[in-house]
Amino acid sequence: MAKGRIMVFVTGGTFDKEYDELHGKLFFKDSHVPEMLKVARCKVDLELRTLMMMDSLSMTDWDRKIISDNCKSTPGKHIVVVHGTDTMVQTAAVLAREIKDKTIVLTGAMIPYKFGSSDGLFNLGSALAFAQSLPHGVYVAMNGRYFNWNEVRKNREIGEFERI
Repeated sequence: MAKGRIMVFVTGGTFDKEYDELHGKLFFKDSHVPEMLKVARCKVDLELRTLMMMDSLSMTDWDRKIISDNCKSTPGKHIVVVHGTDTMVQTAAVLAREIKDKTIVLTGAMIPYKFGSSDGLFNLGSALAFAQSLPHGVYVAMNGRYFNWNEVRKNREIGEFERI
């Protein structure tokens, strides 16, 4: 991996959900992140790796270990983790406890990319910019803002992340 390259780890979440019209359920197929990067005309030097495709409410400690192990083992110092919003802060806490020498930005979406009105494209772009510009640490990036991992929560009543 080239120096300065951003590693992007995909774990699923609302970013990558699709709608099954026959059964009225959301499901995972393939990540939309490559398409999103193409649509956004992203010119950032990055490497993309899918670790899992799951709803973050289904994540276990083992899944978080997989994310952490991959963040630790990548030679790069700039990482974006595409993650479900429901347990993003829990995963950020694990990463902050275990990794001190990298800039890790977790991001997600409230609306699936395939729905057309998703916040995911903007959040992904913001996360890539924050990963390049923030000092080492673990952050959450949503709606054009970044938060230190331990100073943020998802406000389910208004559907936004907020500083605590």
